[in-house]
Amino acid sequence: MKLPQSLQEMKHRTLHHIELRDGFLYIQLGLRLHVPVDIEYIETFDPNKMFLLIDRKNNIEISFPLYTMTRDSDFLYLEGKIDLLSHPELAVEDALWDAYICVDYGDNQKQYRVKSGVQELEFFYVYFETADRLLVPYTTNKGNVSFKTLETNVIAKVEKACLSKKGILSLSGYAFCPLWDVRNDKDIIKRVVLRDSNDDFEGNDIFKGKFAAKNIERNDLDDNYKHGDFKWSGFQIDLDLRNVDIPSDVSSLRVCIELELSNENKGEILESPPLKIEYQEDGSKLIDTVVLKKAAEKKRFTLKNTKSLNLSLAVSNYSFLGEVRSKIIKFKRGPKVKKLYKNAFKLVGRLPARKNLIMFESFHGKQYSDNPRAIYEYLQEHHPAYKMYWSADKRHVNTFRNKNLKYVKKFSIRWLFLMARARYWVINTRMPLWLPKPKHTIFLQTWHGTPLKRLANDMDEVHMPGTNTKKYKKNFTREARRWDYLVSPNAYSTIIFRRAFKFRKKMIESGYPRNDYLYTNNNQENISQLKSKYGIPLDKKVILYAPTWRDDQFYSKGCYKFDLDLDLVKMREQLGDDYVVILRMHYLIAENFDLTPYKGFAYDFSNHEDIRDLYLVADLLITDYSSVFFDYANLRRPIIFYCYDIDRYRTKLRGFYFDIEKHAPGPLVKSTDEVIEAIHDFENKHFALPETFENFYKRFCYLESGESAKKVVEEVFFNQH
Repeated sequence: MKLPQSLQEMKHRTLHHIELRDGFLYIQLGLRLHVPVDIEYIETFDPNKMFLLIDRKNNIEISFPLYTMTRDSDFLYLEGKIDLLSHPELAVEDALWDAYICVDYGDNQKQYRVKSGVQELEFFYVYFETADRLLVPYTTNKGNVSFKTLETNVIAKVEKACLSKKGILSLSGYAFCPLWDVRNDKDIIKRVVLRDSNDDFEGNDIFKGKFAAKNIERNDLDDNYKHGDFKWSGFQIDLDLRNVDIPSDVSSLRVCIELELSNENKGEILESPPLKIEYQEDGSKLIDTVVLKKAAEKKRFTLKNTKSLNLSLAVSNYSFLGEVRSKIIKFKRGPKVKKLYKNAFKLVGRLPARKNLIMFESFHGKQYSDNPRAIYEYLQEHHPAYKMYWSADKRHVNTFRNKNLKYVKKFSIRWLFLMARARYWVINTRMPLWLPKPKHTIFLQTWHGTPLKRLANDMDEVHMPGTNTKKYKKNFTREARRWDYLVSPNAYSTIIFRRAFKFRKKMIESGYPRNDYLYTNNNQENISQLKSKYGIPLDKKVILYAPTWRDDQFYSKGCYKFDLDLDLVKMREQLGDDYVVILRMHYLIAENFDLTPYKGFAYDFSNHEDIRDLYLVADLLITDYSSVFFDYANLRRPIIFYCYDIDRYRTKLRGFYFDIEKHAPGPLVKSTDEVIEAIHDFENKHFALPETFENFYKRFCYLESGESAKKVVEEVFFNQH
């Protein structure tokens, strides 16, 4: 393979070249080193373990060699000859393999996700004859390289799509079966298939329409990919939707393509998975909409690419009032209104401050909880002269209304006037960057946890939807510049917050106000009252399961998913006589878990307003990488760390600030059986805490005494210089 003219042409951890010859995958890619190192040190890298494929479901790793072709002071140019066929385990059904470069910096191992920087990867498929499956490389939504197994032998993609005002759906792209010998356009018939999005592909077709497509000669593909015959893989169709009879109950269609072999082996028919289409050239999503009159009614058709980049055709009934309502909502959420609101906020913010007005917000207006609640309650009791309002998400106003709290709907006109003229903001999460902070406003950022996972500028990679690493860090730094005060629970957190947030103003190292409650209310009478209030059995011990979220497991921006890996059936069988389990999922996790089969044993408190009550009723905490264990440790009760995916989480997602495996104040386990065993072990030792607990407590909980809210209030409200 040929070297680039300059290493400067290379991009960090990005494929520069890929070929498939004789069953071997040849790759070239660049790697900018994490730290500059000497040539001698480069020679100590183990080339046999530099390219990793890691099973996304089971964390199985398969390594392949990479070799250094050339280098400069901090950049390696690597190549590899990957023998995929020698690993039949790659062809396991429904497997997903993510590609990484692995480098050892002394005792510290770094794994870099491989980025895609070349032409269509799926043309470099490998066929495993024994398993009768294809292993196909592809580019993920975030531009990374992964491999998937396919039972269907159709590889297809839409390259161009549009929906004209006359209702003509135009699609073009490629589709081929790697195992078919296609010599000319007469050897194959192509049809575009429109399926109801609810079809299960198991023969239970709700709606399925087939439409003939043209074979298009693709000499460009034949020239670029020498290892196969792709000349007649192109297709094109112009489909008049006015002639397509779609049932009234169908609201969304996905697009597939069907191939039929018409030569001497004719009769074989294959259908592709739902077709994907990339974003447009300008980076925007595909959205084409047209309204067509069919018989006595009008239908709206919208062509778009979904979050997973599948091509989708939405179908809905058209009404004039609905159209007007839709346009109003779209206008209210559009950039013009946002700009108008921002300018109005700036204008009102120039008016004199209301010096006794304080605005509170917890977790984006969804909760009455956490550090803002503790500060609010302290002020309410000791300094009631202040005017205090809660910023409330419009979907969660009942949380505040039912407690007779003064609240205002976030982003309403009244909210604008209160926020813009308030002397103080007390908030525990980030605020929208487009919202300007008035000069007269003092922004008290309380944050919401002692950091175990890397934060903001300390993160190597950001896997969250709707952003990238560079943009995320830049925006976080801009946000932190607006904070006037930042609350820190201990000296450890102070050091991290300064660096990760690039925070340069006043740090209040006071302990967390929210933990005052754990000292002032930790008595048996209060705990029994809480159990009765929430319907928790008084005669059983309580296990609180409170895991965190995973940055790279999401449905869409701000909507994360979580698989419950704790086997509740097994836990109920072995612990149900003496225990109940409370589930408290992170506020970013979207699932509502169906616990009906575990009635009387498992309770879902994920939507409970404040976890502090759950801490008090819990005799034992099970968590993973959530910062809840820093708070719960104040109660000096047992903690079990259920870290079934710790290897992946530590090296590929956030990474940790300290070695949890050495310094955790409780046992680390990786299975439900080990969780149960750890609980029994605590029982046998009369719930005595491990040796590591005391050192942990002295490092992280030493400031907590029940007076943290008082310290913060005195510093911010009564000690200003």
